[in-house]
Amino acid sequence: MKRISILFVCMGNICRSPLAEGILRQLVAEAGLTGHFTVDSAGTGGWHEGEPPDRRSIATAKSHGIDISGQRARRIRPSDLSDFDLILAMDRQNLAALGKSARPGANIHLFGEIALRTGEDIPDPYYGGPEGFELVYTRLLAGCSSLLETLGVERASCSGNTSSVR
Repeated sequence: MKRISILFVCMGNICRSPLAEGILRQLVAEAGLTGHFTVDSAGTGGWHEGEPPDRRSIATAKSHGIDISGQRARRIRPSDLSDFDLILAMDRQNLAALGKSARPGANIHLFGEIALRTGEDIPDPYYGGPEGFELVYTRLLAGCSSLLETLGVERASCSGNTSSVR
């Protein structure tokens, strides 16, 4: 079975994308599929490179039994655009930024379209309080659960072909 690699992208890689990475890693581990997935996150901007996730993201994840404190922010690299099977932007602004540097046919999508099937942006909770981080966590959990279910069903029926998410 082909290993599936997923990259979550937000602006600074300290709020939304680290939460999504932590959530999907946890779900994959709980499903016993750790060896079948590579999960990472990055930002379109490099302001926070090398820093841990925002303390509120860490606290929100921790309150749900997920430890993201060891993650470090990084800016997306050109190689990411070809190395990952699926790249999911948290909002349209980051989707547009990714699209400017991507090769034609790159597998870049809006998280809300692929994972939630609503087309919604995942709001940036950076300038708000804990309730915004909890709302983001809830949307990311719903989307990551749906994404894993979709990929799991496909994997079982198509021997690892991820073409339906492309």
